Amino acid sequence: MKSNIKKTLKYILSAVLAAVLLWFSFRGVQWEDFIAGLQGCRWEFVLLSMAAGAFAFWLRALRWRQLLLPVDDSISRTTTFNGINIGNISNFVFPRIGEFVRCGVITRRSQPVDPAHPEHKKASYDKVLGTVVLERGWELLVMLLLLLVVLIGGADRFGAFFMERIWEPMAQRFNSGVWWMSGALVLVGCVTLYAMWRFRNTNGICGKVWNVLRGISQGFATCFQMKHKWMFFAYTALIWMTYWFMAASTVWAAPFLDGLDLIDALFLSLVGGLGFAVPVPGGIGAFHFIISMALSVMYGVPVELGVVYATLSHTSQAITQILFGLGSYAYEAIKK
Repeated sequence: MKSNIKKTLKYILSAVLAAVLLWFSFRGVQWEDFIAGLQGCRWEFVLLSMAAGAFAFWLRALRWRQLLLPVDDSISRTTTFNGINIGNISNFVFPRIGEFVRCGVITRRSQPVDPAHPEHKKASYDKVLGTVVLERGWELLVMLLLLLVVLIGGADRFGAFFMERIWEPMAQRFNSGVWWMSGALVLVGCVTLYAMWRFRNTNGICGKVWNVLRGISQGFATCFQMKHKWMFFAYTALIWMTYWFMAASTVWAAPFLDGLDLIDALFLSLVGGLGFAVPVPGGIGAFHFIISMALSVMYGVPVELGVVYATLSHTSQAITQILFGLGSYAYEAIKK
């Protein structure tokens, strides 16, 4: 009961945060100009961006499967594809829950270690969760590296925006008290981890928690056990090229952004990725806010037109995620 109440409160807080960010994004918007901007868009490019988004789901499924094969080589491409899609649609219900939901999809389809005990799967939930932690951590690292390259290579174009609108506000919030608190949390985490290891054989709770942590670490270690490791990096490159193409297609769809080039599209894609890092359902509000702010500050695009681009980009991909998520959910339900 208490767990359900906590989940409900977290969802309410996330929804409120999304609503506040949406309000900040749309305040001052002249709705006549907003609607006129939508009507003037080239919708064939929006459809092209949606197709690229679907292709990105497939590429992510192939890359994730590379991590899962050392755990259970019977996992199919279709299963990982469905897991990605069901996870995406789950994030609209509660932020980040999709990462846990897609682990369940894989575990349910995994082969048992021993046919006599079908409940013990090769790809146990904790091991699959370890691969998800590894994949999402790698994705974040690549995004930050690309953002760094873009900022260094285009310091005269993007440096001021990043420093004034992102870095300085973050630095003001991370004062010495925050660093001390972060250090204390790390210390508590290390002590707790040691206690779980120390009493794993004498305390039931510590033993269960340690087994879960060990399973996660085993899933995380699959990066060293992959065959054809170059394929993992090749898929990563293709995924980010697809993200770039998605952003470029949406820019091409907006006549008021005809002055932007491919580098600008890459910048908007990376900035939008920061918006999705905010814990709100489906990135709603946060994405609109940061993208419209970037277009206004960097390129002098009016707020209502900046919101048009953000709405086109976010809504088209949200529709793609919902359609494929529902399709994958129906497929898994029927197959079950």
